[in-house]
Amino acid sequence: MAKRFVFGPFLLDTARGTLTRNGVAVAVGRRGLLILQALLDADGEPVTKDALMRSAWPGLVVEDSNLSVQVTALRKLLGTAQAGGAEWIVTVPRLGYRLSGAAVAEDTQLAPLLHGEPDHGGRPSIAVLPFTHIGDEPAQEYLADGVTEALITALTRFRWFSVTGRNASHVYKLHPVDSRTAAAELGVRYLLEGSVRKSGARVRISAQLVDAPSGACLWADQLDFADADMFEVQDAIAQRVAGAIEPELLKNTGNRAARSRTGSVTGWELVAQGSWLFHHVTKPTHVKAREMFRQARLIDAELTEASLWLGRVNAGLVAYGWSENPALDLREGRAAALDAVQLDEKNPYAHYATAIVGVYADEFALALRSAEKAVELSPSFALGHLVHGMAALFSGDARLAVRSLDSGLRLNRYDPQNFVWYNVFALALLFDGKAEDALKCALAALKIRPTWRPAMRSAAAASASLGHAEAAARWLREWSEVPATSSDALQPLWRCNPRWAKEMDRLLEGRP
Repeated sequence: MAKRFVFGPFLLDTARGTLTRNGVAVAVGRRGLLILQALLDADGEPVTKDALMRSAWPGLVVEDSNLSVQVTALRKLLGTAQAGGAEWIVTVPRLGYRLSGAAVAEDTQLAPLLHGEPDHGGRPSIAVLPFTHIGDEPAQEYLADGVTEALITALTRFRWFSVTGRNASHVYKLHPVDSRTAAAELGVRYLLEGSVRKSGARVRISAQLVDAPSGACLWADQLDFADADMFEVQDAIAQRVAGAIEPELLKNTGNRAARSRTGSVTGWELVAQGSWLFHHVTKPTHVKAREMFRQARLIDAELTEASLWLGRVNAGLVAYGWSENPALDLREGRAAALDAVQLDEKNPYAHYATAIVGVYADEFALALRSAEKAVELSPSFALGHLVHGMAALFSGDARLAVRSLDSGLRLNRYDPQNFVWYNVFALALLFDGKAEDALKCALAALKIRPTWRPAMRSAAAASASLGHAEAAARWLREWSEVPATSSDALQPLWRCNPRWAKEMDRLLEGRP
């Protein structure tokens, strides 16, 4: 049974793992909360140092100095117990510590079980469990708490999945449980969990995304950051982690929907199945995905995702040269994307859909504005940065394109269509005078899709620009041997920037 302890102006809620002063949250780390709870449980009696260390560091062997650091931090947070100036935590010589002043305890329930079945109507749900800190410096605990809250905020901005609020998931700060139990109690399918370690001037974040029912780890990574301003660090961590796991959620949701064999299909399930097909990037799968998005709109005209995905797939059909009537498909895509914006103006994907359709309709001003809005709504939304870079390049600004494309690819290194984005990045770098970096990006595209002919041409052009004639000839030979199955998705670039088209031809023809 969890408890609430009231002492002076403070309330410690062990179910939620929170400490408040006069109703205002007090920033305190997990170790500090565990020590404070042990002192409150003793009801004013002394608690030995060994007992406190077992409470705060269960199963670990740590030095007494770690306890001293935590107690000092707690004393600073709590201040004095009475007007006379006595501290709340009193040292008991040669024994340990006790809590001065009266405390009232009441039993309370842990977070209620089964808030609902995971994935209502197929829409996924996720909770961010409190990140733990590894080490004994109290500041690390505050950083871990800040990272947890920043991640919840960043994930909420994506809109297409539900995110459990901090108060519901924060209960596991003091009462850690296994992933399946936490997911069942919170009514979610996915959990994001991790840790923060500070060493010298570096902060390392370790995180993993778990599919709770199966226990499968869908994504895991370690990220290192310079220890600058703590708020800047936690925001940077939140953007990188949120930007990386969102595509994994999308992919896993689509895969599950594709395997679904339920009798009746909701609009959301059609969207999820269509998104799975969309990322195969072939003409048949794009055409089939479009039909699913159209059906989803008929089933649920208010479903934002159905409209925005219809905009995306129509832009893709035109981009890859698979459209039978590009003008008609762009009109349908544009109307659907704008409908999505009208339905949910805070959905970054809706603005992305408008931007990508605008790119292939040569409406670059619209594309840039829409991409900027997508990034404004969700700074960790990689596709927003990427489409902004594409629109900038196609409109003739290679330098701006380089900045945006670099940001997008840093946020999401594993998007299924990154072979396209890396190739666009390669061309932006080439036309910005950075041929060596351009070659690296073209090779990155070919690592994802080894037969992507546009990236072979980019590699040839970059090699020629570097004076590597033999390498350029080799890339062109490989390009000629691969059958063409789609266009290069670069038509607006060559159509609207004839000077770059001529420069590309000059490099590929080996002319000085």
